[in-house]
Amino acid sequence: MDEHILGAEVQDVNKLTVIASDGYKDFVSSLQKEIKDDLYERPTKITLDFFENKQIKHNDEVVKISKEQSNVIMHYLIKNDYIDDDDHVTDTYRTDVANNTLKPLPEKYGVRELTPEIHALVQSVYDDHALDDFVLDGRKTKIPENNLNDNFNKEEFQKLWQQINHKYSYTVHFDSKELIENSVNYINSKLYVAPLQYTVTKGTQGEEWSSDSVKAGSGFVSESRQTYTLTRGETSQVKYDLIGKISAGTHLTRRTVVKILKTIQPAKFKMYQYNPEEFISKVIKLINEQKATMIVDDITYNETEGRYDSSIFTLEKNHEFSKAYRAKKNVQDYVFADGSAEKSVERKFAEDMDLDDKVAVYAKLPRGFQIPTPVGNYAPDWAIAFKKGSVKHIYFIAETKGSLSSMDLRPIEQAKIKCAKKLFNEMSTTDVIYEQVDSFKSLLDMMNEIPDKENTK
Repeated sequence: MDEHILGAEVQDVNKLTVIASDGYKDFVSSLQKEIKDDLYERPTKITLDFFENKQIKHNDEVVKISKEQSNVIMHYLIKNDYIDDDDHVTDTYRTDVANNTLKPLPEKYGVRELTPEIHALVQSVYDDHALDDFVLDGRKTKIPENNLNDNFNKEEFQKLWQQINHKYSYTVHFDSKELIENSVNYINSKLYVAPLQYTVTKGTQGEEWSSDSVKAGSGFVSESRQTYTLTRGETSQVKYDLIGKISAGTHLTRRTVVKILKTIQPAKFKMYQYNPEEFISKVIKLINEQKATMIVDDITYNETEGRYDSSIFTLEKNHEFSKAYRAKKNVQDYVFADGSAEKSVERKFAEDMDLDDKVAVYAKLPRGFQIPTPVGNYAPDWAIAFKKGSVKHIYFIAETKGSLSSMDLRPIEQAKIKCAKKLFNEMSTTDVIYEQVDSFKSLLDMMNEIPDKENTK
C-alpha cells in the first residue's frame, strides 16, 4: 500500500490478504472462534459484573462471589487507586503487586478471606496464568460421571455379559477370480473421480469489529467466490503407493489389486492422475462393497482367549450430557442415544425398555465393544436381559435402525450386520439371539416368531 497516495489515512487502513487451503468459510469460522475465545478470556476492564457470580476455588471448595462482596471489592479498588476512571488496572496496582505492598482487603462480607483469589482475578486482566489455580472455567461443561451402577451386577446381566464379552477371530474363503471380475465390473460402472478444484473467496473485514460481531459471524463479509479446476500440470507431484494403499484398505494381496487395476477401463484408471486421493478411497470402497456381498456365507468365527473388561463402558468421556437420557434399567445412569432429537430411535428404544416389565436389565453397548468382520469392525447397539419366563429367549443383542429395509443400508453395513447375526445366532455354546429392529415393539414381535430352543433340541 502506497503511503503517499493515502497520506495520513495510512494509519487507519489495514489490508489483509488471506489464502485458506481448507476453504475460506471454514477458515473464517475458526479464526472468529479463536478471536471470540480470546475476547472472552481476557477482559480489559474491571467492573461490578467482572466479580459478581464468579466461581473460585477457596480451600478446595467452590465459592461464588456475591453481589455484596463485588460491591466491597470495587470500592476497595477505587479507594486505593487500583483502577482508573475508565475501569482499567493502574500502574499503582501493578507496582504494589510487584513490591508485595497491596493494601489489605476489607473484612466485610468475608472478602478478606478471599484475598489471594480476588487479586488473581484482578491480575488476570494482564496476566494469562493468574487464574490457573483459583478460578473455575465457567464455560466448561461440568461433566458428571457415568460409572457402572448396581444394574451391572444383577445376576441377569452378569450371565449375559459372560456370554458376550468374548473376543473373536474369523476366517473367510471366497473365489478370488470371482471377486476380481465383480470388482472390475463394479468400478467400471460406478467409479467417478472429480478433478481437483479450489475456490477463492474474496471478502473484507467488517467495519464494526467487536466481540458481538465475532459472535454473530459478521466479522468478515464475503464479496465474491470463484472456483478453478487444476490442470494436470498443476496437480500434486506427491508420489503414492497406489497398490499398497488399496491393498491395505481392502485386505487383499497386492497381486489381486494389480489384476483389478489392470483390467478396469483405461478411462477409469486415468482418473487417478487428476485426483489420486479420491481415486484410492473410492476404489477401496467399491472393492469392499463387492467383498461384502461374497463373505457372509463363508465366514467362520472362532473364540479367542481375550475378553472385554467392564472398563470399556467408562472409557468414553466426551459425552454431551445435555442430550443424555437418565435411564432406569441401563447398567449406567445415562444413555447417549443417536442423533440430537429427543425421540430418536435409540432414545425411544431405551425409554420403552425402562417401561416394559419383561426387561430385567440392559446395556447401551460402548463403541469399544466390537465384532471383527472382513469389511471393518462392527459395534452392535444393545445387550438386553429379559426376566426369566417372560420370553422364549432370555438374551438379545439388538441393532436399532430407523429402517429395516436392506435398500436403506450400504452393502458394507449390511455385511457387518449379517456377520454379527451369524456369530451370535450360530455359536453352539450361546443362548444369545441377535436381531436388527427399528423399535422395541419390533423386537417383541420378533421374539414371538422365534422357535423355542427347548422344543427344538
